[in-house]
Amino acid sequence: MILNKYSILLLLIITLGCKKPFSETSKTALALPKVMLKTTESIVFIAGYDEGDNTYYSNAKHYFEAQKTLVIDHLFSVAEIITWLNQNPNKTYKNIHIVSHSNAWLGMALKTIKNGERITVKTLSLAKNNNKIPVLKYGITTNTNVIFHSCGLGDNKALLQNIKPLFITKHTPKIVASSYFNIFGGKFAGHYLAKPYYGYYPTAESPGPAALSKTFKTNYPDSPINWFTALKTRQETTLGEVYSYKFNIPVEWEFTFDNETEIPKLSNKEAIMDWVSESQEMAETLYNLNIPIEKYRWKSQIKGNKLYIKGKTTVLCVLEPILHANDDSEYRTATIDDTSLYHTM
Repeated sequence: MILNKYSILLLLIITLGCKKPFSETSKTALALPKVMLKTTESIVFIAGYDEGDNTYYSNAKHYFEAQKTLVIDHLFSVAEIITWLNQNPNKTYKNIHIVSHSNAWLGMALKTIKNGERITVKTLSLAKNNNKIPVLKYGITTNTNVIFHSCGLGDNKALLQNIKPLFITKHTPKIVASSYFNIFGGKFAGHYLAKPYYGYYPTAESPGPAALSKTFKTNYPDSPINWFTALKTRQETTLGEVYSYKFNIPVEWEFTFDNETEIPKLSNKEAIMDWVSESQEMAETLYNLNIPIEKYRWKSQIKGNKLYIKGKTTVLCVLEPILHANDDSEYRTATIDDTSLYHTM
């Protein structure tokens, strides 16, 4: 019999206009001392760091620095961000930008607490229930926008609803996020949004661009995109060009048995998939990821009385830059007032 199951390890490797801060000078009444009003400005929290050849965070930092916006780039959790705001009680902010990776499978890369877990509805609720996230006291007005530059987060309404209370003081700000991908440091624009399309195959078992383009055409029949060209294009060479990138999602389980004779002999991919499908825990994980089981490359390994099950899928992401509705020679400005681009809560 199985003694215990370790937690599932899910890793993701993604290949993937503000003014200068100003002071409001208080008016001085005759014979009364000066009273300094709070400073209202914008601030950016770059809540992650680049790995490999991914330059998302550094591109975002350079973009906001060029806008003369205050950038904080050493806080990687929502608890640290709230603590920082509480330590600066004499300032409020018109826009609080938070830059963090996000994806449709694992939620946000932003952590709950320092060195904590990625933010999901579950991990955030657990951290709040355990009083690990401080209560925000300062920095917010009724006109504050808390803007998350996190790909696809605008579609995750449940997570946004759980995030919003963290930023409520005696004032309630607006929480803003987009359903689209945020692109910083593009060849033709410092920041723009793009619509994503997804395809999958078992890692290291690509059927080739011709077969993959047919799958995309079947999955997205109403799109006029030339999928074959898009899948072979890795970056924009002309303004508005559709391009693609890929990344891997591994899953891994470890099981411990009373003795080695009880360990199932999974000799091929089909046997592993059958065993995975029969496990409620594993099947539920794959269901939540919403990637077909046959799109993973499956391996099993036995070490002593332990069985390891490993799967890895490659995600192909095709990005279609969003252009101006009346002029396809310009990107549509990524402004939070555009309700076709951003969701506000």
